[in-house]
Amino acid sequence: MGNSQASPASASSSRFVTASRAFSKQELDSLRALFSSLAAQSQTGGRAISRPVFLEYYGVRGPLGDRLFQLVAKESGRSDGVTFEDLIISKATYGRGTRDEVDEFIYQLCDITGHGFLTRFDLESVLASIHETVFAENKEVGAGPVNRTFQAFLNSAVFSKDAEGVSEKSMSSSDFRNWCTLLPSLRKFLGNLLMPPDSGRPGFEIPLLQYPENISTDLLLLNKEYAWHIGGGFSQHEVQEWKLLYHSSLHGQSFNTFLGKITNGDAQTVLIVKDTEGSVFGGFASQPWERHSDFYGDMKTFLFKLYPEASIFRPTGANRNLQWCAINFSSENVPNGIGFGGQPHHFGFFLSANFDQGHSFTCSTFTSPPLSKTNRFRPEVIECWGIQMRGAQDEKPEVVKGTVLERFKEDRNMLKMVGLANASD
Repeated sequence: MGNSQASPASASSSRFVTASRAFSKQELDSLRALFSSLAAQSQTGGRAISRPVFLEYYGVRGPLGDRLFQLVAKESGRSDGVTFEDLIISKATYGRGTRDEVDEFIYQLCDITGHGFLTRFDLESVLASIHETVFAENKEVGAGPVNRTFQAFLNSAVFSKDAEGVSEKSMSSSDFRNWCTLLPSLRKFLGNLLMPPDSGRPGFEIPLLQYPENISTDLLLLNKEYAWHIGGGFSQHEVQEWKLLYHSSLHGQSFNTFLGKITNGDAQTVLIVKDTEGSVFGGFASQPWERHSDFYGDMKTFLFKLYPEASIFRPTGANRNLQWCAINFSSENVPNGIGFGGQPHHFGFFLSANFDQGHSFTCSTFTSPPLSKTNRFRPEVIECWGIQMRGAQDEKPEVVKGTVLERFKEDRNMLKMVGLANASD
């Protein structure tokens, strides 16, 4: 017998030895204890974790759970379950591997049919599993809104690859990475399926939406699925509660009323608009809405689309033109209203001070396309939510001192151009 070619068993053993180095002794001991506990419940003589026990522990439902079990168990090829070696190799690749290794694992994970490429059916199955896993216990969710919401997630996917033997286009690895970039909550969910279920896994948290009891949920633009999607853009893993501050149908379509409702200490807000064409979109403002003659804000701010496509567009660093809030300025060069990104009169997203019109252009600040079907739109519904981050109840927002020019020296040239270089708020 020659040794020129390693047997599958020895290759697996070699991978196990390599994978074990990704963990400390304490971590390996903890994983061994977890394996022993789950294997003892599996009626496999302690040799492996059975499929029902594996799925019950990790809590991933639907076809995505089955595919996860299949991928983790494939290393040993056992028919009765996941061995300790399987668990260590998978967790090392999936949780401690290079970005390319993790992306490849997740791509294979979403290949529900196991054909080696991703089709629309695969993505539909993945999204159905996410809904069943994350939202199934939410009694407020109805079939209609859920289908509409998750269809928006699917609508943002691009299928550009020709697959052999299949008439429809499939999703390339590049297409998939781009889709995950547009849907960060999806990426967080798919990237943390093997984390302990009691550890507050990123992608599994649902924001708590607070609004008056007498308001019908049919009136609201935001639902739990959309909040889950928007929350994926936050740097924090968890969001504790979102409170409805303003709704145009309840409070009137008034800029002054809007400002009065949102300036009571809620530093971080989500602004959502539905226009008369049916598109739903908005922006996350990480700083309070305050009167300025120039742009302000920080790199936590982002734009998003909710319907008919769902996407998030983060700052690129191309400029610092993040938030805009101009009130009662007489200069044509300082448009009154609120907005995000771009340039004055050519924002990534802008609502006029009359709240009767707005515009959205391609924007280098966020590398975002127009959020509405046409560059100029008329709002039908305007909604704003205050965001309270977990652990932030006792933290007061940092007070920004100094004049506009002192705070944002990088915008001095722009202000000179519009004749405001010596102006103050």
